[in-house]
Amino acid sequence: MTTSLDLGPQADEVKRVIAGVRDDQLTAPTPCAGTPVAGLLDHFDGLTVAFRAAAQKAPQTGAPSANAEHLAADWRTRLPAQLDALAAAWREPGAFDGETEIAGLRMPAGAVAVVGLNEVLVHGWDLAAATGQDYRGDEASTQACLEFGQGFAISAPEMRNAIYGPVVPVPDDAPVLDRLLGSTGRDPAWAPPG
Repeated sequence: MTTSLDLGPQADEVKRVIAGVRDDQLTAPTPCAGTPVAGLLDHFDGLTVAFRAAAQKAPQTGAPSANAEHLAADWRTRLPAQLDALAAAWREPGAFDGETEIAGLRMPAGAVAVVGLNEVLVHGWDLAAATGQDYRGDEASTQACLEFGQGFAISAPEMRNAIYGPVVPVPDDAPVLDRLLGSTGRDPAWAPPG
């Protein structure tokens, strides 16, 4: 597994998207069925903490939720700071070494880094699509997530199917981000109703 993955560029893109979320969009639907924008933001709150702890090899309790009612009042400042801390934690010496834990599973730390990056990247797109914003996938990050997802679908199809919806077919020559989205059960053309 790579030891040169940098979560920073994609974290910066997600911070830009978070800054563009309007208060009147918090109840809007997202590509994650049944999860409004506020619930997705709550999920970012939990996942940034969990994957930072994984980089630090720190014990974890619980799992990230996606509950709109739990969204912290200070999310506009809290989430960008947590995204910065997440990226910084994976830049620390030893972050990619050995194994670490995420959601009760022990895995190679490098694999956990890619899973965390995938969470940030794909849910960043979910948030951008739900709020009508443009979204850019960092090229190296998107390619790493696509390759990991393709391997995951082959090595652990049951787990892949428990996490994602059915694959959405996209052309083989589609942009890498579109292929990644399709592999995670998302339609790259998704837009909010109406």
